[in-house]
Amino acid sequence: MFTNLPNLLTVSRIFVIVPLIALLYAEGHVLRWIALGLFTVACLTDFFDGYIARSMNQLSNFGRFLDPVADKLLVVAVALMLVADGRIDGFVVLAALVIMMREILVSGLREYLAELKVRLPVSSLAKWKTVIQMIALGHLIIHDAGPAAYPTILVGETGLWFASVLTLMTGYDYLSASRRHLKDVR
Repeated sequence: MFTNLPNLLTVSRIFVIVPLIALLYAEGHVLRWIALGLFTVACLTDFFDGYIARSMNQLSNFGRFLDPVADKLLVVAVALMLVADGRIDGFVVLAALVIMMREILVSGLREYLAELKVRLPVSSLAKWKTVIQMIALGHLIIHDAGPAAYPTILVGETGLWFASVLTLMTGYDYLSASRRHLKDVR
């Protein structure tokens, strides 16, 4: 379970959430950049755990289960904190809400399908959605601590809206792909 590198990377992504959120609570531009660094490392583990697992043939059921859970925990925790802190505000909260709702819905769908022994593989579009939302959240972690000449907030908010559109599309795709397994639900 915890004996291979891909699973250790996935677990590390979960463990980094608490110190990351603590940094987001703290005040100061330097701490925002440190939080961004920690978030970036966590996001990179998302790429490397899957890459290493496939290239070194270390795929496991535990990894298949925990990897999407770790992604969702990281994204939802950071988005919630940024909303609570006011770095995501106004109508942009709706984009964050769409992302969080889809993450919970797809997690529940995966759990239900797993009981039926049906796998729901991650689509390429969902992978791009994850990359875009992580880049957007990274910009919003920095918020107004970014360089004056670079529109950090605008890039983050625009990215979050774009990710929310992809979120709706991939959520619909997953529901459509699962439709025949959901027809028996009463």
